[in-house]
Amino acid sequence: MMLNRAPGVYRAQSDTEVLIDVMQRGGYADGRHVLDVGTGSGAIALAAARAGAASVTAVDLSARSVAAARLNARLAGLDIDVRRGDLFAPLTGRRFDLVVSNPPYVPAVTDRLPRHSRARCWDAGVDGRTLIDRICAGAGDVLTPDGQILLVHSALCGTQATVDALGDAGFVPSVLARVTIPFGPVMRGRAAMLEERGLIAEGERFEELVVVSGMR
Repeated sequence: MMLNRAPGVYRAQSDTEVLIDVMQRGGYADGRHVLDVGTGSGAIALAAARAGAASVTAVDLSARSVAAARLNARLAGLDIDVRRGDLFAPLTGRRFDLVVSNPPYVPAVTDRLPRHSRARCWDAGVDGRTLIDRICAGAGDVLTPDGQILLVHSALCGTQATVDALGDAGFVPSVLARVTIPFGPVMRGRAAMLEERGLIAEGERFEELVVVSGMR
């Protein structure tokens, strides 16, 4: 889908496509109240609405992303409630049947998250898990008793770690998809660092994307 986005707003890429494909093929959004955490341009939220969701709410910390997602929803003629805030903070008292997220997950030089640069779209601390772990820990507070979460990220930041984090949060976790893709520009730019940390073999320039599910 063609999406409007301002500079600094995450451009939907392979990880977004993989999550949307799993969501659509599994019918996970159909008839359900859906929350998209870290919506960026709104690609996943729009896909959920088109897949028959009963309602769609989208959240992002970036004001530019919120504006882009609202614009894209309006241009598509879709009713999506887009809110600005940190993960689940703007949703006090709300409950959803499905939480979907493509959070920042690229391992970075420091644990300090950027606030005012493009890197905020992908930097996620030294191990790439700063946002993933927070989402796993907090999703239960906004899900219905039989709700579900779908997360997409690179296996470089730990598929088993996400399975364990969801299990620790009271979910029944499973891996729904694994897709191998070539490194994009950000990963290519950090290949030397990833090699030094032993996260990839020397000369390796492919990564595995995973979609992990957690059922209440």
